[in-house]
Amino acid sequence: MEDVRGTQKNGDWRQFLALIRQTKPSVWMLAVALGLSVISTLVGLVIPMFTKTLVDSFSVSSLSTWQIVGLIVAFIAQTIAGGVSIYMLNYVGQRIVANLRDRLWKKLLVLPVSYYDNNRTGETISRMTNDTGVVKGLIAEHLTGFFGGIISVIGSLAVLIYLDWQMTLIMLLIIPLCVLILVPLGKQMVKISRGLQDETASFTSVLSQVLSEIRLVKSSNSEAREYETGSQGITNLFRYGLKEGKVQALISPLVSFVMMLLLVVIIGYGGMRVSSGALTAGELVAFILYLFQIVIPMTQLTQFFTQFQKAIGATERIVATLEADEEDHATGERLTNPNQPITLKDVAFGYSEEEEAVLRKVNFTIEPGKVTAIVGPSGGGKTTLFSLVERFYKPLSGSITLGNRAIENFSLQSWRRQIGYVSQESPLIAGTIRDNICYGVDRDVTEQELKHAAAMAYADQFIDGLPNGYDTEVGERGVKLSGGQRQRIAIARALLRDPQILMLDEATSSLDSKSEIVVQEALNNLMQGRTTLVIAHRLSTVVDADQIVFIEKGAVTGIGTHESLLVTHPMYNEFATQQLRLQDQAV
Repeated sequence: MEDVRGTQKNGDWRQFLALIRQTKPSVWMLAVALGLSVISTLVGLVIPMFTKTLVDSFSVSSLSTWQIVGLIVAFIAQTIAGGVSIYMLNYVGQRIVANLRDRLWKKLLVLPVSYYDNNRTGETISRMTNDTGVVKGLIAEHLTGFFGGIISVIGSLAVLIYLDWQMTLIMLLIIPLCVLILVPLGKQMVKISRGLQDETASFTSVLSQVLSEIRLVKSSNSEAREYETGSQGITNLFRYGLKEGKVQALISPLVSFVMMLLLVVIIGYGGMRVSSGALTAGELVAFILYLFQIVIPMTQLTQFFTQFQKAIGATERIVATLEADEEDHATGERLTNPNQPITLKDVAFGYSEEEEAVLRKVNFTIEPGKVTAIVGPSGGGKTTLFSLVERFYKPLSGSITLGNRAIENFSLQSWRRQIGYVSQESPLIAGTIRDNICYGVDRDVTEQELKHAAAMAYADQFIDGLPNGYDTEVGERGVKLSGGQRQRIAIARALLRDPQILMLDEATSSLDSKSEIVVQEALNNLMQGRTTLVIAHRLSTVVDADQIVFIEKGAVTGIGTHESLLVTHPMYNEFATQQLRLQDQAV
Protein backbone atom coordinates (compact mmCIF):
# COMPACT_ATOMS: atom_id res chain seq x y z
CA MET A 1 0.00 0.00 0.00
CA GLU A 2 1.28 3.40 -0.83
CA ASP A 3 1.70 6.18 1.69
CA VAL A 4 -1.50 8.20 2.10
CA ARG A 5 0.44 11.37 1.36
CA GLY A 6 1.40 9.93 -1.99
CA THR A 7 -2.10 8.94 -2.99
CA GLN A 8 -3.95 12.15 -2.36
CA LYS A 9 -6.15 13.32 -5.17
CA ASN A 10 -6.64 16.94 -5.98
CA GLY A 11 -9.59 17.82 -3.81
CA ASP A 12 -12.30 20.29 -4.67
CA TRP A 13 -15.40 21.74 -3.08
CA ARG A 14 -17.52 18.78 -4.24
CA GLN A 15 -15.36 16.37 -2.27
CA PHE A 16 -15.60 18.64 0.78
CA LEU A 17 -19.40 18.88 0.54
CA ALA A 18 -19.68 15.12 0.03
CA LEU A 19 -17.63 14.54 3.18
CA ILE A 20 -19.83 16.94 5.17
CA ARG A 21 -23.03 15.27 3.88
CA GLN A 22 -21.72 11.90 5.01
CA THR A 23 -21.61 13.18 8.61
CA LYS A 24 -25.39 13.85 8.37
CA PRO A 25 -25.42 17.33 9.92
CA SER A 26 -28.66 18.80 11.24
CA VAL A 27 -30.06 20.49 8.13
CA TRP A 28 -32.79 22.35 10.00
CA MET A 29 -30.32 23.69 12.57
CA LEU A 30 -27.93 24.78 9.83
CA ALA A 31 -30.80 26.45 7.96
CA VAL A 32 -32.05 28.25 11.09
CA ALA A 33 -28.52 29.41 11.95
CA LEU A 34 -27.95 30.79 8.47
CA GLY A 35 -31.45 32.31 8.46
CA LEU A 36 -30.73 34.13 11.73
CA SER A 37 -27.42 35.31 10.29
CA VAL A 38 -29.30 36.71 7.27
CA ILE A 39 -31.81 38.43 9.60
CA SER A 40 -28.97 39.96 11.61
CA THR A 41 -27.37 41.25 8.40
CA LEU A 42 -30.65 42.65 7.06
CA VAL A 43 -31.27 44.49 10.34
CA GLY A 44 -27.79 45.94 10.01
CA LEU A 45 -28.73 47.27 6.57
CA VAL A 46 -31.73 49.15 8.00
CA ILE A 47 -29.82 51.00 10.72
CA PRO A 48 -27.85 53.38 8.38
CA MET A 49 -31.15 54.48 6.82
CA PHE A 50 -32.48 55.32 10.28
CA THR A 51 -29.27 57.27 10.94
CA LYS A 52 -29.83 59.18 7.69
CA THR A 53 -33.26 60.31 8.88
CA LEU A 54 -31.87 61.31 12.29
CA VAL A 55 -29.05 63.38 10.77
CA ASP A 56 -31.30 65.08 8.25
CA SER A 57 -33.87 66.08 10.86
CA PHE A 58 -31.06 66.83 13.36
CA SER A 59 -33.57 67.07 16.18
CA VAL A 60 -34.42 64.64 18.94
CA SER A 61 -37.91 66.11 19.13
CA SER A 62 -38.57 64.94 15.60
CA LEU A 63 -38.13 61.34 16.71
CA SER A 64 -41.29 59.50 17.63
CA THR A 65 -41.53 56.97 20.44
CA TRP A 66 -42.12 54.24 17.90
CA GLN A 67 -38.90 55.13 16.06
CA ILE A 68 -36.88 54.90 19.28
CA VAL A 69 -38.55 51.62 20.24
CA GLY A 70 -38.00 50.33 16.70
CA LEU A 71 -34.30 51.18 16.88
CA ILE A 72 -33.89 49.45 20.27
CA VAL A 73 -35.79 46.40 19.04
CA ALA A 74 -33.63 46.32 15.91
CA PHE A 75 -30.42 46.35 17.96
CA ILE A 76 -31.72 43.69 20.36
CA ALA A 77 -32.96 41.51 17.47
CA GLN A 78 -29.61 41.83 15.69
CA THR A 79 -27.73 40.89 18.87
CA ILE A 80 -29.93 37.90 19.71
CA ALA A 81 -30.05 36.62 16.12
CA GLY A 82 -26.29 36.93 15.78
CA GLY A 83 -25.60 35.18 19.12
CA VAL A 84 -28.03 32.31 18.50
CA SER A 85 -26.70 31.89 14.95
CA ILE A 86 -23.10 31.66 16.17
CA TYR A 87 -24.05 29.10 18.87
CA MET A 88 -26.04 26.93 16.44
CA LEU A 89 -23.25 26.96 13.86
CA ASN A 90 -20.78 26.02 16.57
CA TYR A 91 -23.06 23.15 17.57
CA VAL A 92 -23.33 21.97 13.96
CA GLY A 93 -19.57 22.33 13.49
CA GLN A 94 -18.78 20.40 16.67
CA ARG A 95 -21.27 17.68 15.71
CA ILE A 96 -19.74 17.37 12.24
CA VAL A 97 -16.20 17.12 13.60
CA ALA A 98 -17.34 14.59 16.24
CA ASN A 99 -18.92 12.43 13.51
CA LEU A 100 -15.80 12.77 11.35
CA ARG A 101 -13.55 11.73 14.21
CA ASP A 102 -15.87 8.83 15.01
CA ARG A 103 -15.68 7.64 11.39
CA LEU A 104 -11.90 8.05 11.33
CA TRP A 105 -11.43 6.23 14.65
CA LYS A 106 -13.64 3.36 13.50
CA LYS A 107 -11.70 3.25 10.21
CA LEU A 108 -8.27 3.33 11.87
CA LEU A 109 -9.17 0.29 13.97
CA VAL A 110 -10.05 -1.81 10.89
CA LEU A 111 -7.18 -0.72 8.65
CA PRO A 112 -4.70 -3.52 7.98
CA VAL A 113 -1.23 -3.63 9.50
CA SER A 114 0.22 -2.74 6.09
CA TYR A 115 -1.38 0.72 6.37
CA TYR A 116 0.56 1.41 9.56
CA ASP A 117 3.73 0.07 7.95
CA ASN A 118 3.51 2.88 5.39
CA ASN A 119 2.06 5.78 7.44
CA ARG A 120 3.62 7.36 10.48
CA THR A 121 1.54 7.32 13.65
CA GLY A 122 1.91 11.05 14.29
CA GLU A 123 0.56 11.94 10.87
CA THR A 124 -2.38 9.60 11.39
CA ILE A 125 -3.09 11.30 14.72
CA SER A 126 -2.96 14.65 12.90
CA ARG A 127 -5.79 13.49 10.64
CA MET A 128 -7.90 12.90 13.74
CA THR A 129 -7.09 16.19 15.46
CA ASN A 130 -5.73 18.97 13.25
CA ASP A 131 -7.49 18.25 9.94
CA THR A 132 -10.92 17.69 11.47
CA GLY A 133 -10.39 20.87 13.51
CA VAL A 134 -9.85 22.83 10.29
CA VAL A 135 -13.20 21.60 8.94
CA LYS A 136 -14.90 22.55 12.20
CA GLY A 137 -13.33 26.02 12.11
CA LEU A 138 -14.69 26.68 8.63
CA ILE A 139 -18.27 25.83 9.63
CA ALA A 140 -18.33 27.23 13.15
CA GLU A 141 -16.30 30.40 12.63
CA HIS A 142 -16.42 31.44 8.98
CA LEU A 143 -19.70 30.21 7.49
CA THR A 144 -21.74 33.01 9.11
CA GLY A 145 -19.34 35.62 7.78
CA PHE A 146 -19.61 34.14 4.29
CA PHE A 147 -23.38 34.25 3.89
CA GLY A 148 -23.79 37.41 5.94
CA GLY A 149 -20.98 39.06 4.01
CA ILE A 150 -22.52 38.31 0.62
CA ILE A 151 -25.90 39.68 1.70
CA SER A 152 -24.28 42.70 3.31
CA VAL A 153 -22.27 43.55 0.19
CA ILE A 154 -25.17 43.05 -2.23
CA GLY A 155 -27.68 44.83 0.01
CA SER A 156 -25.36 47.75 0.70
CA LEU A 157 -24.59 48.19 -3.00
CA ALA A 158 -28.28 48.19 -3.85
CA VAL A 159 -29.03 50.87 -1.24
CA LEU A 160 -26.00 52.94 -2.30
CA ILE A 161 -27.11 52.90 -5.94
CA TYR A 162 -30.53 54.06 -4.74
CA LEU A 163 -28.99 56.86 -2.64
CA ASP A 164 -26.47 58.14 -5.22
CA TRP A 165 -25.44 56.07 -8.21
CA GLN A 166 -22.62 58.47 -9.16
CA MET A 167 -20.81 58.14 -5.81
CA THR A 168 -21.44 54.38 -5.90
CA LEU A 169 -19.78 54.19 -9.31
CA ILE A 170 -16.70 56.04 -7.99
CA MET A 171 -16.55 53.63 -5.05
CA LEU A 172 -16.85 50.60 -7.34
CA LEU A 173 -13.86 51.85 -9.32
CA ILE A 174 -11.75 51.72 -6.15
CA ILE A 175 -13.01 48.41 -4.70
CA PRO A 176 -11.40 46.31 -7.50
CA LEU A 177 -8.10 47.66 -6.21
CA CYS A 178 -8.85 45.97 -2.92
CA VAL A 179 -9.72 42.72 -4.72
CA LEU A 180 -6.51 42.84 -6.77
CA ILE A 181 -4.59 43.08 -3.51
CA LEU A 182 -6.49 40.52 -1.45
CA VAL A 183 -6.87 37.70 -4.01
CA PRO A 184 -3.11 37.10 -4.65
CA LEU A 185 -2.40 37.38 -0.94
CA GLY A 186 -5.21 34.94 -0.24
CA LYS A 187 -3.72 32.40 -2.67
CA GLN A 188 -0.34 32.83 -1.00
CA MET A 189 -1.96 32.27 2.38
CA VAL A 190 -3.49 29.01 1.12
CA LYS A 191 -0.06 27.66 0.09
CA ILE A 192 1.41 28.65 3.44
CA SER A 193 -1.51 27.11 5.34
CA ARG A 194 -1.20 23.77 3.54
CA GLY A 195 2.53 23.70 4.20
CA LEU A 196 1.85 24.52 7.84
CA GLN A 197 -0.66 21.65 8.08
CA ASP A 198 1.83 19.17 6.59
CA GLU A 199 4.64 20.41 8.84
CA THR A 200 2.38 20.18 11.90
CA ALA A 201 1.58 16.55 11.01
CA SER A 202 5.27 15.76 10.59
CA PHE A 203 6.15 17.42 13.90
CA THR A 204 3.36 15.51 15.66
CA SER A 205 4.84 12.30 14.25
CA VAL A 206 8.28 13.12 15.65
CA LEU A 207 6.82 13.89 19.09
CA SER A 208 4.79 10.68 19.11
CA GLN A 209 7.77 8.54 18.13
CA VAL A 210 10.26 10.07 20.57
CA LEU A 211 7.95 10.25 23.59
CA SER A 212 6.67 6.69 23.09
CA GLU A 213 10.26 5.40 23.10
CA ILE A 214 11.69 7.81 25.68
CA ARG A 215 13.54 5.01 27.51
CA LEU A 216 15.38 4.06 24.33
CA VAL A 217 16.26 7.73 23.80
CA LYS A 218 17.66 8.09 27.31
CA SER A 219 19.47 4.75 27.40
CA SER A 220 21.12 5.64 24.07
CA ASN A 221 22.11 9.14 25.25
CA SER A 222 20.22 10.46 22.24
CA GLU A 223 18.55 13.43 23.94
CA ALA A 224 20.74 15.88 22.03
CA ARG A 225 20.05 14.18 18.71
CA GLU A 226 16.31 14.09 19.27
CA TYR A 227 16.40 17.69 20.46
CA GLU A 228 17.95 18.66 17.13
CA THR A 229 15.26 16.73 15.22
CA GLY A 230 12.46 18.31 17.24
CA SER A 231 14.14 21.72 17.11
CA GLN A 232 14.23 21.51 13.31
CA GLY A 233 10.48 20.82 13.29
CA ILE A 234 9.88 23.76 15.63
CA THR A 235 12.01 25.97 13.38
CA ASN A 236 10.04 24.90 10.31
CA LEU A 237 6.76 25.68 12.09
CA PHE A 238 8.22 29.03 13.13
CA ARG A 239 9.13 29.83 9.53
CA TYR A 240 5.66 28.98 8.29
CA GLY A 241 4.23 31.07 11.10
CA LEU A 242 6.40 34.00 10.04
CA LYS A 243 5.29 33.61 6.43
CA GLU A 244 1.69 33.60 7.57
CA GLY A 245 2.36 36.66 9.72
CA LYS A 246 3.93 38.51 6.80
CA VAL A 247 0.89 37.96 4.62
CA GLN A 248 -1.42 39.03 7.43
CA ALA A 249 0.79 42.06 8.03
CA LEU A 250 0.24 43.02 4.39
CA ILE A 251 -3.49 42.31 4.28
CA SER A 252 -4.52 44.36 7.31
CA PRO A 253 -2.67 47.61 6.46
CA LEU A 254 -3.62 47.38 2.78
CA VAL A 255 -7.29 46.95 3.64
CA SER A 256 -6.98 49.92 6.00
CA PHE A 257 -5.30 51.92 3.23
CA VAL A 258 -8.08 51.14 0.74
CA MET A 259 -10.65 51.93 3.43
CA MET A 260 -9.08 55.29 4.18
CA LEU A 261 -8.76 56.04 0.46
CA LEU A 262 -12.44 55.29 -0.01
CA LEU A 263 -13.36 57.41 2.99
CA VAL A 264 -11.34 60.37 1.73
CA VAL A 265 -12.83 60.09 -1.75
CA ILE A 266 -16.40 59.61 -0.47
CA ILE A 267 -16.18 62.37 2.13
CA GLY A 268 -14.47 64.76 -0.30
CA TYR A 269 -16.73 64.11 -3.24
CA GLY A 270 -19.78 63.63 -1.03
CA GLY A 271 -19.11 66.93 0.73
CA MET A 272 -19.10 68.68 -2.62
CA ARG A 273 -22.44 67.09 -3.51
CA VAL A 274 -23.90 68.02 -0.12
CA SER A 275 -22.83 71.66 -0.60
CA SER A 276 -24.42 71.67 -4.06
CA GLY A 277 -27.65 70.27 -2.64
CA ALA A 278 -27.47 67.07 -4.71
CA LEU A 279 -27.04 65.04 -1.52
CA THR A 280 -28.19 65.52 2.07
CA ALA A 281 -25.87 65.26 5.06
CA GLY A 282 -27.83 62.27 6.30
CA GLU A 283 -27.40 60.48 2.98
CA LEU A 284 -23.63 61.10 3.16
CA VAL A 285 -23.48 59.61 6.67
CA ALA A 286 -25.54 56.60 5.53
CA PHE A 287 -23.25 56.23 2.52
CA ILE A 288 -20.20 56.06 4.78
CA LEU A 289 -21.87 53.50 7.07
CA TYR A 290 -22.81 51.33 4.10
CA LEU A 291 -19.24 51.60 2.89
CA PHE A 292 -18.12 49.91 6.12
CA GLN A 293 -20.73 47.21 5.52
CA ILE A 294 -19.06 46.46 2.18
CA VAL A 295 -15.35 46.61 3.00
CA ILE A 296 -15.43 44.69 6.31
CA PRO A 297 -17.49 41.76 4.89
CA MET A 298 -15.11 41.60 1.93
CA THR A 299 -12.29 40.96 4.40
CA GLN A 300 -14.41 38.25 6.01
CA LEU A 301 -15.05 36.70 2.61
CA THR A 302 -11.31 36.59 1.95
CA GLN A 303 -10.77 34.83 5.29
CA PHE A 304 -13.55 32.38 4.44
CA PHE A 305 -12.00 31.39 1.11
CA THR A 306 -8.59 31.01 2.77
CA GLN A 307 -10.09 28.73 5.43
CA PHE A 308 -12.10 26.93 2.74
CA GLN A 309 -8.90 26.07 0.87
CA LYS A 310 -7.42 24.79 4.13
CA ALA A 311 -10.52 22.66 4.64
CA ILE A 312 -10.22 21.23 1.12
CA GLY A 313 -6.59 20.29 1.83
CA ALA A 314 -7.66 18.67 5.09
CA THR A 315 -10.49 16.90 3.26
CA GLU A 316 -8.03 15.33 0.82
CA ARG A 317 -6.11 13.72 3.68
CA ILE A 318 -9.22 12.66 5.61
CA VAL A 319 -10.81 11.11 2.51
CA ALA A 320 -7.55 9.33 1.62
CA THR A 321 -7.66 7.66 5.03
CA LEU A 322 -11.37 6.85 4.84
CA GLU A 323 -10.96 5.33 1.37
CA ALA A 324 -7.95 3.17 2.32
CA ASP A 325 -8.49 -0.58 2.01
CA GLU A 326 -9.65 -2.09 5.29
CA GLU A 327 -9.92 -5.49 6.87
CA ASP A 328 -13.30 -7.20 6.64
CA HIS A 329 -13.88 -8.75 10.05
CA ALA A 330 -17.41 -10.05 9.55
CA THR A 331 -17.46 -11.63 6.09
CA GLY A 332 -16.80 -15.36 5.97
CA GLU A 333 -17.74 -18.52 7.78
CA ARG A 334 -17.61 -18.85 11.54
CA LEU A 335 -14.74 -21.10 12.56
CA THR A 336 -16.16 -23.91 14.67
CA ASN A 337 -13.48 -26.60 14.41
CA PRO A 338 -9.97 -25.15 14.68
CA ASN A 339 -8.49 -28.51 15.71
CA GLN A 340 -7.32 -29.33 12.15
CA PRO A 341 -3.98 -29.28 10.32
CA ILE A 342 -2.77 -25.86 9.09
CA THR A 343 -1.02 -26.33 5.77
CA LEU A 344 1.20 -23.80 3.98
CA LYS A 345 1.55 -24.62 0.29
CA ASP A 346 3.98 -22.73 -1.99
CA VAL A 347 3.53 -19.57 0.13
CA ALA A 348 5.45 -16.54 -1.14
CA PHE A 349 5.38 -13.02 0.25
CA GLY A 350 7.08 -9.64 -0.08
CA TYR A 351 6.19 -6.33 1.58
CA SER A 352 6.32 -4.50 -1.76
CA GLU A 353 7.01 -5.22 -5.41
CA GLU A 354 10.28 -3.29 -5.24
CA GLU A 355 11.66 -5.20 -2.25
CA GLU A 356 13.12 -8.68 -2.33
CA ALA A 357 10.69 -11.46 -1.42
CA VAL A 358 10.74 -12.35 2.28
CA LEU A 359 9.27 -15.84 1.82
CA ARG A 360 9.68 -18.16 -1.20
CA LYS A 361 7.55 -21.26 -1.82
CA VAL A 362 7.20 -22.23 1.83
CA ASN A 363 5.67 -25.70 2.35
CA PHE A 364 4.93 -27.46 5.65
CA THR A 365 2.03 -28.59 7.83
CA ILE A 366 1.28 -27.64 11.44
CA GLU A 367 -0.34 -30.67 13.02
CA PRO A 368 -3.26 -30.08 15.42
CA GLY A 369 -2.51 -30.40 19.11
CA LYS A 370 1.25 -30.60 18.48
CA VAL A 371 4.20 -28.19 18.73
CA THR A 372 5.86 -26.91 15.55
CA ALA A 373 9.01 -24.84 16.04
CA ILE A 374 10.32 -22.34 13.47
CA VAL A 375 14.07 -21.76 13.70
CA GLY A 376 16.73 -20.23 11.53
CA PRO A 377 18.98 -17.18 11.11
CA SER A 378 17.64 -13.70 11.83
CA GLY A 379 15.90 -12.10 8.85
CA GLY A 380 14.86 -15.45 7.44
CA GLY A 381 11.13 -14.63 7.51
CA LYS A 382 9.99 -16.34 10.73
CA THR A 383 8.00 -13.40 12.14
CA THR A 384 6.57 -12.64 8.69
CA LEU A 385 5.32 -16.22 8.59
CA PHE A 386 3.48 -15.61 11.85
CA SER A 387 1.93 -12.44 10.40
CA LEU A 388 0.59 -14.43 7.43
CA VAL A 389 -0.98 -17.05 9.69
CA GLU A 390 -2.59 -14.26 11.76
CA ARG A 391 -3.80 -12.75 8.45
CA PHE A 392 -2.11 -9.39 8.98
CA TYR A 393 -1.00 -9.81 5.36
CA LYS A 394 -2.07 -11.94 2.42
CA PRO A 395 0.40 -14.22 0.57
CA LEU A 396 1.41 -12.99 -2.87
CA SER A 397 1.04 -16.57 -4.05
CA GLY A 398 0.34 -19.97 -2.59
CA SER A 399 -2.21 -20.78 0.08
CA ILE A 400 -2.68 -21.36 3.80
CA THR A 401 -5.44 -23.81 4.66
CA LEU A 402 -7.11 -25.14 7.78
CA GLY A 403 -8.08 -28.69 6.98
CA ASN A 404 -9.17 -28.43 3.35
CA ARG A 405 -10.45 -24.82 3.56
CA ALA A 406 -8.44 -21.67 2.85
CA ILE A 407 -8.19 -19.59 6.02
CA GLU A 408 -9.57 -16.60 4.05
CA ASN A 409 -12.93 -18.43 4.00
CA PHE A 410 -13.31 -17.87 7.73
CA SER A 411 -14.26 -14.47 9.15
CA LEU A 412 -11.31 -12.56 10.58
CA GLN A 413 -13.07 -12.21 13.91
CA SER A 414 -13.65 -15.92 14.39
CA TRP A 415 -10.17 -16.82 13.03
CA ARG A 416 -8.29 -14.49 15.37
CA ARG A 417 -10.55 -15.53 18.23
CA GLN A 418 -8.89 -18.95 18.02
CA ILE A 419 -5.34 -17.55 18.07
CA GLY A 420 -3.39 -16.74 21.22
CA TYR A 421 -0.24 -14.70 20.61
CA VAL A 422 2.61 -14.21 23.08
CA SER A 423 5.53 -12.17 21.80
CA GLN A 424 8.95 -11.23 23.08
CA GLU A 425 7.78 -7.71 23.92
CA SER A 426 4.48 -8.73 25.56
CA PRO A 427 2.71 -5.41 24.90
CA LEU A 428 0.45 -4.15 27.66
CA ILE A 429 -2.07 -1.31 27.69
CA ALA A 430 -2.09 1.52 30.25
CA GLY A 431 -4.42 0.38 33.01
CA THR A 432 -4.52 -2.23 35.75
CA ILE A 433 -3.27 -5.80 35.77
CA ARG A 434 -6.92 -6.89 35.71
CA ASP A 435 -7.55 -4.78 32.58
CA ASN A 436 -4.60 -6.38 30.81
CA ILE A 437 -5.39 -9.98 31.66
CA CYS A 438 -9.02 -9.49 30.54
CA TYR A 439 -8.08 -7.51 27.40
CA GLY A 440 -9.66 -9.01 24.28
CA VAL A 441 -11.92 -11.41 26.20
CA ASP A 442 -15.41 -10.97 24.75
CA ARG A 443 -17.34 -12.09 27.84
CA ASP A 444 -17.67 -11.20 31.51
CA VAL A 445 -14.79 -12.68 33.51
CA THR A 446 -15.40 -13.90 37.03
CA GLU A 447 -12.88 -13.33 39.81
CA GLN A 448 -12.33 -17.08 40.01
CA GLU A 449 -11.53 -17.32 36.28
CA LEU A 450 -9.18 -14.37 36.53
CA LYS A 451 -7.23 -15.82 39.45
CA HIS A 452 -7.12 -19.29 37.88
CA ALA A 453 -5.59 -17.88 34.67
CA ALA A 454 -3.06 -15.91 36.72
CA ALA A 455 -2.17 -19.01 38.74
CA MET A 456 -1.71 -21.14 35.60
CA ALA A 457 0.61 -18.42 34.26
CA TYR A 458 2.47 -18.21 37.61
CA ALA A 459 1.54 -14.52 37.65
CA ASP A 460 -0.22 -14.78 41.00
CA GLN A 461 3.21 -15.16 42.63
CA PHE A 462 3.99 -11.47 42.14
CA ILE A 463 0.44 -10.06 41.83
CA ASP A 464 -0.53 -11.18 45.36
CA GLY A 465 2.53 -9.35 46.71
CA LEU A 466 1.52 -6.00 45.20
CA PRO A 467 -0.29 -3.49 47.48
CA ASN A 468 -3.25 -3.19 45.09
CA GLY A 469 -3.11 -6.72 43.70
CA TYR A 470 -5.00 -7.06 40.43
CA ASP A 471 -5.89 -3.35 40.54
CA THR A 472 -2.24 -2.27 40.32
CA GLU A 473 -1.56 0.19 37.52
CA VAL A 474 1.04 -1.15 35.06
CA GLY A 475 1.95 2.21 33.47
CA GLU A 476 2.20 3.02 29.78
CA ARG A 477 3.15 -0.16 27.86
CA GLY A 478 3.60 -1.91 31.24
CA VAL A 479 6.77 -0.02 32.22
CA LYS A 480 6.15 -0.54 35.95
CA LEU A 481 6.58 -4.31 35.57
CA SER A 482 9.60 -6.44 34.77
CA GLY A 483 9.95 -8.35 31.52
CA GLY A 484 9.13 -11.65 33.19
CA GLN A 485 6.07 -10.17 34.88
CA ARG A 486 4.80 -8.75 31.59
CA GLN A 487 5.30 -12.14 29.93
CA ARG A 488 3.30 -13.92 32.61
CA ILE A 489 0.43 -11.42 32.30
CA ALA A 490 0.45 -11.99 28.52
CA ILE A 491 0.30 -15.75 29.11
CA ALA A 492 -2.56 -15.30 31.61
CA ARG A 493 -4.40 -13.25 29.00
CA ALA A 494 -3.95 -16.00 26.41
CA LEU A 495 -5.12 -18.63 28.91
CA LEU A 496 -8.25 -16.62 29.69
CA ARG A 497 -9.08 -16.32 25.98
CA ASP A 498 -8.68 -20.09 25.67
CA PRO A 499 -7.42 -20.15 22.05
CA GLN A 500 -6.95 -23.41 20.16
CA ILE A 501 -4.02 -22.10 18.08
CA LEU A 502 -1.06 -20.74 20.03
CA MET A 503 1.72 -18.59 18.57
CA LEU A 504 4.85 -17.91 20.64
CA ASP A 505 7.32 -15.42 19.16
CA GLU A 506 10.65 -15.48 21.04
CA ALA A 507 8.57 -15.58 24.22
CA THR A 508 11.53 -16.24 26.58
CA SER A 509 14.50 -14.84 24.65
CA SER A 510 14.81 -11.57 26.62
CA LEU A 511 14.44 -13.05 30.11
CA ASP A 512 17.02 -13.93 32.73
CA SER A 513 17.49 -17.59 33.65
CA LYS A 514 15.22 -17.48 36.72
CA SER A 515 12.39 -15.69 34.90
CA GLU A 516 12.80 -17.96 31.90
CA ILE A 517 12.23 -21.07 34.01
CA VAL A 518 9.00 -19.67 35.49
CA VAL A 519 7.74 -18.37 32.15
CA GLN A 520 8.58 -21.65 30.42
CA GLU A 521 6.54 -23.54 33.03
CA ALA A 522 3.66 -21.13 32.40
CA LEU A 523 4.01 -21.67 28.66
CA ASN A 524 3.91 -25.43 29.15
CA ASN A 525 0.54 -25.00 30.92
CA LEU A 526 -0.66 -22.81 28.06
CA MET A 527 0.50 -25.22 25.32
CA GLN A 528 -1.32 -28.29 26.65
CA GLY A 529 -3.85 -29.56 24.11
CA ARG A 530 -3.31 -26.65 21.72
CA THR A 531 -1.86 -26.41 18.22
CA THR A 532 1.36 -24.48 18.89
CA LEU A 533 3.68 -22.59 16.58
CA VAL A 534 6.92 -21.43 18.21
CA ILE A 535 9.70 -19.09 17.08
CA ALA A 536 12.84 -19.45 19.17
CA HIS A 537 16.51 -18.64 18.84
CA ARG A 538 17.33 -20.73 21.90
CA LEU A 539 17.16 -24.30 20.66
CA SER A 540 16.88 -25.52 24.25
CA THR A 541 13.28 -24.28 24.24
CA VAL A 542 12.28 -26.26 21.14
CA VAL A 543 14.29 -29.49 21.22
CA ASP A 544 11.19 -31.32 22.44
CA ALA A 545 8.96 -29.93 19.65
CA ASP A 546 7.05 -32.48 17.58
CA GLN A 547 8.59 -30.98 14.45
CA ILE A 548 11.15 -28.27 13.72
CA VAL A 549 11.02 -26.21 10.51
CA PHE A 550 14.33 -24.58 9.55
CA ILE A 551 13.97 -21.40 7.46
CA GLU A 552 16.81 -19.45 5.90
CA LYS A 553 16.55 -16.58 3.42
CA GLY A 554 12.80 -17.08 3.15
CA ALA A 555 12.90 -20.76 2.17
CA VAL A 556 12.35 -23.96 4.14
CA THR A 557 15.55 -25.98 4.04
CA GLY A 558 14.76 -28.66 6.58
CA ILE A 559 11.86 -30.27 8.48
CA GLY A 560 12.11 -32.87 11.19
CA THR A 561 12.73 -33.55 14.87
CA HIS A 562 15.75 -32.24 16.74
CA GLU A 563 17.54 -35.56 16.45
CA SER A 564 16.87 -36.02 12.74
CA LEU A 565 17.93 -32.47 11.82
CA LEU A 566 21.18 -32.86 13.73
CA VAL A 567 22.04 -35.63 11.27
CA THR A 568 20.49 -34.32 8.04
CA HIS A 569 20.81 -30.52 8.25
CA PRO A 570 24.35 -29.06 8.44
CA MET A 571 23.30 -25.53 9.43
CA TYR A 572 20.95 -26.79 12.13
CA ASN A 573 23.76 -28.96 13.41
CA GLU A 574 26.00 -25.88 13.46
CA PHE A 575 23.35 -23.87 15.32
CA ALA A 576 22.86 -26.60 17.90
CA THR A 577 26.60 -27.19 18.38
CA GLN A 578 27.30 -23.47 18.91
CA GLN A 579 24.49 -23.06 21.44
CA LEU A 580 25.49 -26.18 23.37
CA ARG A 581 29.08 -24.87 23.50
CA LEU A 582 27.86 -21.50 24.81
CA GLN A 583 25.70 -23.23 27.44
CA ASP A 584 28.70 -25.31 28.60
CA GLN A 585 30.82 -22.14 28.85
CA ALA A 586 28.08 -20.41 30.85
CA VAL A 587 27.97 -23.34 33.27
